[in-house]
Amino acid sequence: MCPSKATDGSQRGWIIPIGGAEDRETRRRILKRFVRLCGGRDAHIVIIPTASRLADTGQKYQELFERLEAGSSSSVDFATREDCERDDYLRILESADGIFFTGGNQLRISTILGGTSAAKLIRKKNAHGVPVAGTSAGASVLSEHMIAFGKEGSSPRAGSVRLAPGLGLTNRFIIDQHFRQRDRLGRLVAALAYNPFAIGIGLDEDTAAFIGPDNTLEVEGSGALTVVDASNLQFSSMADVSQSQPVCLLGLTVHLLVAGATYNLHTRQASPGTLLTTKE
Repeated sequence: MCPSKATDGSQRGWIIPIGGAEDRETRRRILKRFVRLCGGRDAHIVIIPTASRLADTGQKYQELFERLEAGSSSSVDFATREDCERDDYLRILESADGIFFTGGNQLRISTILGGTSAAKLIRKKNAHGVPVAGTSAGASVLSEHMIAFGKEGSSPRAGSVRLAPGLGLTNRFIIDQHFRQRDRLGRLVAALAYNPFAIGIGLDEDTAAFIGPDNTLEVEGSGALTVVDASNLQFSSMADVSQSQPVCLLGLTVHLLVAGATYNLHTRQASPGTLLTTKE
């Protein structure tokens, strides 16, 4: 799956994976920035709570975006694949100035939306400039390669991760969330051992990657973002070990970024960004 292409001189919209447990009560920096990118008081934000099994998830985010002074919001719960072909749901999605996926189970999103008219429309909207954000499970599903589930732990093992197709807004990275809180370094590195082309992005809770049309990522939030780059991988034992054995990987590059730091997904160069100019 390749990302939808921007046409007629338009720029791709922002892609904003959030590590889960984002601040919704105090400073709310991540969500406020998302609302601004969508157009602020002129924005219509469409919430997709498909990942969640809680009936009130969409309503809670609608109320939250109202408090953040978004122009309007709608919740569209694609509960079945048939829902993803409904004309009334697709019309709401077509009107979106921003799209937000809630947390829950990422496989519910991929198995319900994958390959449907709704998924195609989301990809098209993002390709033509509409920001798409997702928190927790909603973050994992944004990329082409998605971590479906896996085991916690800092050591990569062949059986510690299972991958599935995501929505495919980009093929440049693989996301893992609740990263430090749930000790998920091992499964992210294992995912990269299966696919060294992609860049691993591990997002702590209340931490987001704001990825612009130029493929530059900027960190926002109170935690850290871990970048794992396997482009210079020299050796991998992934093909030779059993499911329970640790994997030997040589040549990985790791960056730890905090709010204001940047990473270019094209050049694979990290920068402290605004941290250089921040005064104590």
